[in-house]
Amino acid sequence: MVPYARRMEYMAFTANVVKGLFGSMTDPNIISFGGGSPARETLPVDTIRQLADEVLRTDGRGVEALQYGPIEGVRDLREVVVRELLAPKGVSCDVENVLILSGGLEAMNLVCQAFIDPGDVILVEAPTFVQSVEIFDMFEARCVSVAMDDDGLIPEDLERKLRENRPKMLYTIPTFQNPSGRTLSLERRRAVAELAERYDVLVLEDDPYRDIRYSGEELPPIKHFDATDHVITAGSFSKIFSPGSRLGYVAAEAGVTRQLAAAKSATNSHTSMLPQILCAEFFKRGFYPAHHRRICDLYRRRRDVMLRCIDRYFPAGTKHSDPDGGLFTWVELPGGIDTTDLLRESTADPAVNVAFLAGEGFFSDRDGQGKNCMRMSFGNTPEELIEEGVRRLGGLICSKLK
Repeated sequence: MVPYARRMEYMAFTANVVKGLFGSMTDPNIISFGGGSPARETLPVDTIRQLADEVLRTDGRGVEALQYGPIEGVRDLREVVVRELLAPKGVSCDVENVLILSGGLEAMNLVCQAFIDPGDVILVEAPTFVQSVEIFDMFEARCVSVAMDDDGLIPEDLERKLRENRPKMLYTIPTFQNPSGRTLSLERRRAVAELAERYDVLVLEDDPYRDIRYSGEELPPIKHFDATDHVITAGSFSKIFSPGSRLGYVAAEAGVTRQLAAAKSATNSHTSMLPQILCAEFFKRGFYPAHHRRICDLYRRRRDVMLRCIDRYFPAGTKHSDPDGGLFTWVELPGGIDTTDLLRESTADPAVNVAFLAGEGFFSDRDGQGKNCMRMSFGNTPEELIEEGVRRLGGLICSKLK
């Protein structure tokens, strides 16, 4: 048999972790806190159906929607990114700085194609988004983790890792981080931009949750502090419009955007036209502000229920993050409980039937960190099921400690 490429062996560990993370998400008998999908109630089905009926006409944008399109993306959707998603957050750029992608994950892929050679070091947070590490492994990079606390990346550890490892890139999720729900503080955002300039390192700012803030103070992206074009900021329409549309974007210095577009042209030519046009029309016709308020109100209620129930039903000594937005909280259990074993038990026991994501798989060092931690998502679970699921899971955890 023809041998597989070396990269498949290199990424085997993370590919297996990703497969395991999502194993129980689709079982209808299980209350799942495992997925990162938005609530079904937030999907603008009726509005999109009406828009599609208007768009898919020969005297409308039907031909454009069904034809090949520009590599960089539909211009009016790029204008939406510039005007409605970046400028209000403190990032000033032009349409030429924006590239529309096939989902947020494509940002990591294209940046690696453009910048990463085998053996290059990429700094990542501990914990971090495991599917990004899977992509970095595919490109045969070496991931080195940077410590976090409740305010995100710790600048002193970041600078130490910059000196010791001479990395090509830092990958960070600064706002309502996946998996921890933590947010990088204002001072540390400025420090990351300054360190990127001082050590001449690329920063990939992955910020797909930034727009679903429902409490706390709005913070500018790291890109806002970038005076030397070391920061590429990436966003997504998955959480604020539709994950099935597979739409994301990057904003960077124009020369970088051209290189990423060249990599994209060799990957998939361009992002699907119909979702781009529907999304552009959704924003241009003014549907987004009310939609945004609705989704933030929903997630605020679900966050409040989950955190209140964790405090009530989980054992004393449990710690959890208190996110001001996003879809996740990060839970640290007392008593040395291994959450990988706990997950197997909680999904196999018919009296529990609750899923979550075990913490160990989110650490790139693979040294046992996170064994007593779990990521719990409240986004796609109704409030009454959140309470019931947390009650069942808390009962199982308390019984193991006894």
